[in-house]
Amino acid sequence: MTLFRTYLVIWIVAIAAYTAVVISQHGWDYLTPYNADIARMGWPGQFNVDFLGMLCLGGLWLAWRHHFSLGGIVLGAAILVGGMPLLGSYLLVHSFRTKGDVRALLLGERRA
Repeated sequence: MTLFRTYLVIWIVAIAAYTAVVISQHGWDYLTPYNADIARMGWPGQFNVDFLGMLCLGGLWLAWRHHFSLGGIVLGAAILVGGMPLLGSYLLVHSFRTKGDVRALLLGERRA
């Protein structure tokens, strides 16, 4: 579990640092270039559509883990904006709450 937690922290910090640089150079508007890449039907757009699918899957899993409660649905939707930093933080916090029990971490305490 220590290796997994370290992995999460590294990704959270790396993406936060990268995002800070991108925002300082390009501003907060990420949807315009994101959607423009998709509209051009090239590899960057393909990556964006693939990434969107992964974000939706992560959001659906989070909502499911919380039994589609209002909080779970809100968390799931937040993944679409928060991406890996949000999901990584969520998993990091819950890895401690579940005392490293992977089954409880992935399924939720009630299902585990």
